[in-house]
Amino acid sequence: MDKDNLDGQRQSEDSCPKKRNSHFAKTPTARPERARRLVKAYLSNAKHARTMWGAIPRIALENLAQLTEAHSLSVAAGDLQFLDGRWYVTHAGLLRIAQRRRCSGIRTALQKELTDPAANRWIFKATVYKTTDSKGFVGYGDADPTNTSPLVRGAEMRVAETRAVNRALRKAYGIGLCSVEELGMLSGPPKPTQPVQETSRSSNGSSNGRPRLRDRLCVLIRQHDLDPTLVKAYAADFCGTPTLKEASRDLVESFISHLATAAKENRDGLVCKLNSYAQPAEARP
Repeated sequence: MDKDNLDGQRQSEDSCPKKRNSHFAKTPTARPERARRLVKAYLSNAKHARTMWGAIPRIALENLAQLTEAHSLSVAAGDLQFLDGRWYVTHAGLLRIAQRRRCSGIRTALQKELTDPAANRWIFKATVYKTTDSKGFVGYGDADPTNTSPLVRGAEMRVAETRAVNRALRKAYGIGLCSVEELGMLSGPPKPTQPVQETSRSSNGSSNGRPRLRDRLCVLIRQHDLDPTLVKAYAADFCGTPTLKEASRDLVESFISHLATAAKENRDGLVCKLNSYAQPAEARP
């Protein structure tokens, strides 16, 4: 080989670094056009990853190349998250994979026998059907105040459903990555930075990582389709205080337990009781 050809070859290799593209070059079935698209997609992913998370280890970039080729995941579209040196797929990324592969449908069902609304603990079952005649791939998801972020407090039911769908999708399409929505280490209760001070008036919030009573009450109201204003009036009367926020935590917990039991055993009777609080005080039974 003459010197000019050798210099030209070296220049071509420098413009397309071997380390960054070696994964695609080793793929025997990759046609030239497809290989170019994969390299372009990977370089875009690597660029956005460095912009968002700074320096990325080489082994993580190699994993990113594999994910780009296998699942066409996009960092810019929010399909991936890089946390503690590992890649995690997102709910949005899993849904895009299912859409590209023509997923036939997803069915979710609340596991009532395992769910405890009073404790704000929810468990869902999700089934993913890849085709119309598929038997389905099943995944379960659970959520409660101990394994969800304070940012989603009161929305544990939706978190549980999302986790169930994610697990079913990962099974159906062979996604080895854990989804970021399933991570308990990122969603556990925060450690208090200051000692918790007990107060007689504002004790309805969270304490020592316990769920907020207001959020538990809101979940019960949504679950049983109750009137929030009437429930608050009933709660204040039940606790014997002018307003609900003036009641002690123990009294509010007792009311929430009472409300959950009444709604489950006799919702119609509970609704009649609540409607009485829409009347003037002297007209109530």
